[in-house]
Formats: sequence, structure tokens, C-alpha cells
Amino acid sequence: MKRTDELAGSAPPLPSREPIRLVDPQGHRVGEAEYPTPEPGTLLALLRAMLIGRRFDRQASALARQGRLAVYPSSHGQEACQVGGVLALADDDWLFPTYRDCVSLVTRGVDPIEVLTLLRGDWHSGYDPERHRCAPQCTPLATNASHAVGLTYAARRKGEDAAALVLMGDGATSEGDAHEAYNFAAVWNTPVVFLIQNNRWAISVPVHKQSVAPTLAHKAIGYGMRGYNVDGNDAAAVHAVVSHALAEARAGGGPAIVEAQTYRLDPHTNSDDPQRYRDDTEVEYWKARDPITRLEALLRGEGLLDDAEAERMGAEAERVAADVRERLSGPDRLTPEELFSHVYSAAPAMLRRQRQELLDETRKG
Repeated sequence: MKRTDELAGSAPPLPSREPIRLVDPQGHRVGEAEYPTPEPGTLLALLRAMLIGRRFDRQASALARQGRLAVYPSSHGQEACQVGGVLALADDDWLFPTYRDCVSLVTRGVDPIEVLTLLRGDWHSGYDPERHRCAPQCTPLATNASHAVGLTYAARRKGEDAAALVLMGDGATSEGDAHEAYNFAAVWNTPVVFLIQNNRWAISVPVHKQSVAPTLAHKAIGYGMRGYNVDGNDAAAVHAVVSHALAEARAGGGPAIVEAQTYRLDPHTNSDDPQRYRDDTEVEYWKARDPITRLEALLRGEGLLDDAEAERMGAEAERVAADVRERLSGPDRLTPEELFSHVYSAAPAMLRRQRQELLDETRKG
């Protein structure tokens, strides 16, 4: 697991202060871009996944307001980060999402209803991590980072070729777990890419009160990692940079931090009031930099997307939302004794006794 690239034994280059961008906010290609723009098929796949992801997100937000979900942390405005990152993963790679990354899981192919199980309060994880190569969504900040390092370290020990993408917010970089994970990843040279979705706010704390580094990507230098600063509302750039970082990591070039500059348009969760800590001018500024509008403008301008294809994608997104709505409107299927399922492979006597006591109580009622 030794480094095989030219960075071995030397300091990686500093990340750029200006975000890497392939498509500007008006939907035009950036001249002399550092990375090649993804192929047309990939660009169309990015747009499709973002449209589905946003419609899913809007539907989940509505269900939370109706009381069908216990809570929902929207990622409205951050779709390019999640979709661009996930579509850069190989089939054998692993995704380590947080509670705000439901769109990433839907993009990875997890059943939307299984994605919402955690936020409905039914299970800690409603999907099979092994099947989808997706770790359970983590609610404690940054704990998924060290889990990813451990998994990829073990995979390399077993001769498996698997990389991992860790999704985290700017607030997570202030946690000790993040720094421990960065250090272990660098020392062990594990193939992990930490994708920081810098959405400007850790609940009500702005990023400038968390760090005075030029960018959060600059933190990579202190650990001997590569760092990239990318426009997080440019899906093409996110996909290109994360693909590059993952390829280098798989080849032995070590882990990397990719900071994606984006914005959380919605509240922290449906119970938050963002008007108490940010003004509408800031929100409007970022609405004008919508990642979906940007990519659609590029595709239409280059003749890669017409009205018929756009309508087809929109109809597909609506079908996903309708399916979520219908399936979450049915009767609850859980029973109280399921609290004791999947806790131990063989339940100890104490747990069996508690389960029986619960059954006895519910039968009395």
C-alpha cells in the first residue's frame, strides 16, 4: 500500500483558491478548463439523476410537513455534489453518506422508500449496505469518515480493488472524527475521497466561523493529501474532479479531499428557521446558480437535449415522486417487537425476556 505516484515523499500542490469549473452559471463551457468535460452520455445521466433527485427531495420535504416523516434534511441546491460524486463511483466502490445525502442513495440505486426509512423512524438503516455498497447514513457528524478508512484499509489487505467516497458537510470538518480519518487515510494510503459539500452553514454557524483556511480543501495539505476546490453547482466539474481523485486513489496515489462550493437553499431540517440567521439576498444569489438550470442550458445550447427528452426526464422524476407518495401513504407495517430484530445474531436471554414482556403488554391493550 505504498504510494506509487510522483507525490510520494513530497508535498502535494496547493488547491486553487478559485473553484475548478467546467460550465459557468449561464451554461457555457469554460475555456481552457483543467479537466475534460464528461462525455455527452454522462452529462445527460447527470441531468437525469439531478432531476429525479430534486423531485424526490421536494416530495420528501412535503411528506415531512404532512407528518409522514419524523424529520427531513433537504439537499435542495446540492444535487450536483451528490449526483456528480456518486456517478463517479465504480460498481465495487463504496459510498458513505450522511443524513443529508438521500439523493446520493437514490442515485446509487437504493429504493427511495428504503432511503426514507431512517427519517421515518422505522429502522437505523432501511437498505442492505452490502448489496448497494452504501454504508448506513450517519447522523453523528464525520463518523462515516473513519468507517470508510477502515473499510478501504481492510479491502486492500484482502486484495480487493475498492475505493470509497465519503460525503460530509463543512460542519463535519470541525469534528475530531474528520481529522482522525484524514490522518489515518493518509498514513495508511487508503483509497478514500472525502467530498466536502461546503453549503456555507453548519445549521446556523457560517463557514467563516469554523475555519479561516483559504479553502477547506487546503486542510488536505497538513495531512499530506491532495486537495481540490471545485464549483459544487457544476455537476460536470464535480464528476470530473471526483473521478480523477478516485482514479488516483485506486492507483496508489493516496486519499484526497475535494471541497465542493455549494449552498443549502432549504432549512437545515424541516424544523429549522433559516431566516433567523441568513438573509434572502444570499439565498437569491445562490438560486441564480442552480445546478440543474446550468447543466440543462449547456445541453440545450449544444443540441444534446430537446424538449421531448426533457419532458421524458421530467415525467420519470414525477413517477418516482408519485411512487414515494403512494407507498408512504399506506398503513404502517412495523410492529413493536421488531425493535428487537437485527440487534444480535442470537438474542441473549435478557433481550428475549424484554421482547416477551413487550408482547405481553401489547396484548393486554
